[in-house]
Amino acid sequence: IGAVNADAHPSLGSKYGVQGFPTIKIFGFDKSNPKPYNGARSADAITDAAMKAVREMVEDRKSGKKRGGGGGGQSRKEEKSSSDDVVTLTDSNFRELVLEGKETWFVEFYAPWCGHCKNLAPQWARAATEVKDKTEGTIKLGALDATVHQATAQQYGIRGYPTIKIFKQNEKSSPIDYDGSRDSSGIVNKAMEYYVENIDPPTIYELVSQEVFDENCGTHLCILAFLPDIADDGKDGRNRYIDLLKSLGDRFKKQRWGWAWLPANANPELEKSLKVGGSGYPPPQALVALNKKKDVYALYMGAFSDDGLGPFLNQLTYGRSRLSTHTLSEGKLPEVKTREPWDGKDAPPVFNIIFLMEFVDEDLSDFKWDDEL
Repeated sequence: IGAVNADAHPSLGSKYGVQGFPTIKIFGFDKSNPKPYNGARSADAITDAAMKAVREMVEDRKSGKKRGGGGGGQSRKEEKSSSDDVVTLTDSNFRELVLEGKETWFVEFYAPWCGHCKNLAPQWARAATEVKDKTEGTIKLGALDATVHQATAQQYGIRGYPTIKIFKQNEKSSPIDYDGSRDSSGIVNKAMEYYVENIDPPTIYELVSQEVFDENCGTHLCILAFLPDIADDGKDGRNRYIDLLKSLGDRFKKQRWGWAWLPANANPELEKSLKVGGSGYPPPQALVALNKKKDVYALYMGAFSDDGLGPFLNQLTYGRSRLSTHTLSEGKLPEVKTREPWDGKDAPPVFNIIFLMEFVDEDLSDFKWDDEL
């Protein structure tokens, strides 16, 4: 594992298309074509990626695979055989697919003889597959041979190759020039920026059953918030907490996390398993980030506010600092007990019966509660 100061060595950064920092690339069997690292920025994730690269390099050597040449890249035809997710665009289908389609399009205008286009081809293909999966097909990548389909190329003033233009959903008449990194990770990141603009924020569910838990936490990371009892903060207080969760859910919607909340003491066994509780709510550990697939979770220990929760969720997103994580006891959680959802009202009033003895004239020395109940 090495590090390069791209400010001090700009030519090296430029050679490998480094546009943002930090950028991580894996130089495996084929040193001329390093692969971008798109995983989490944690020690465990980087170690897993490194071991995977070593295994792939061993397999490549065993199979007799040859290293890449002098950067000539693959032809568009060769690359097409390895990925069908790049849509071939022409003068005849461009209007129907791109301009009249509902999707956002990233369109590469290329020339078959262009060396830079050949180098871009495998990156474009990898990005097309990843973007298709991550955006559920709402963003597509296409390629148009500008030397053959000149009418479309001239319409958009194409003079150099490759030129990439972005045709945003509902704004097709004014395409945007793509100015990001020309590797797959940079292309995917840019596509995800546009994807996030158009997706709805997540629903903040009340955790009222095991079914709700499975839907939100069964297959991906989820955020569980333990809120005060309704008798403590009332309807207005609870709604403020839920509004805060909605705001955070919208801000981090790109992560596609599940979100759920439950009131204090609604599920004591679950609280105990996640080490949530203590005097007063929200307690220091009022929020849990749970990865059920890996049977680990992180506890938030701080003020239940935007200033406190925001940095915690940023750490989950970017892995910029170590989180205190815990392993689930016996690799499982107790089943969530089914209960009625909150009715949106305040807690019923509690009446205290006070006897003011000095105002009572009768002799109550022989009074027994048992006789009255």
